[in-house]
Amino acid sequence: MPNNSSKAGKSTKRKLRPLQSQAKPGVQNKMDPQPVTISPGYRGSGKLEGRVALITGGDSGIGRSIAVHFAAEGADVAISYYSEEQDARQTAEMVRGYNRRCELIVGDLATKKNCVRVVDQTGKKIGKIDNLVNNAANQ
Repeated sequence: MPNNSSKAGKSTKRKLRPLQSQAKPGVQNKMDPQPVTISPGYRGSGKLEGRVALITGGDSGIGRSIAVHFAAEGADVAISYYSEEQDARQTAEMVRGYNRRCELIVGDLATKKNCVRVVDQTGKKIGKIDNLVNNAANQ
């Protein structure tokens, strides 16, 4: 991909990010620079007040951003994650920073047994599930 883009005859150079490589699953807290999870100053409007969201793969990346945005909109959040404990704890801290509840549930969602367990634990820990964001993936 070229480093230059042309808009109305102007040429601008984009700053390239350093190449990064990690074994899968990746660990977000090792990334440099860190991804932006939520824009500074973002103000939720309460659209999800009183709701509970279960977000699979919610420990990092897109899942983390979804979890934090749901919290900013008023939802309590359950996050399922594969094995990235530190990333999951950091995401939970961010969610709790919006005075929302956040439950962490570890498990490999490649098995039906763990999928059922994650749903059951969310119901037991938070009481219900209003929204499911099925984000878990090998990216």
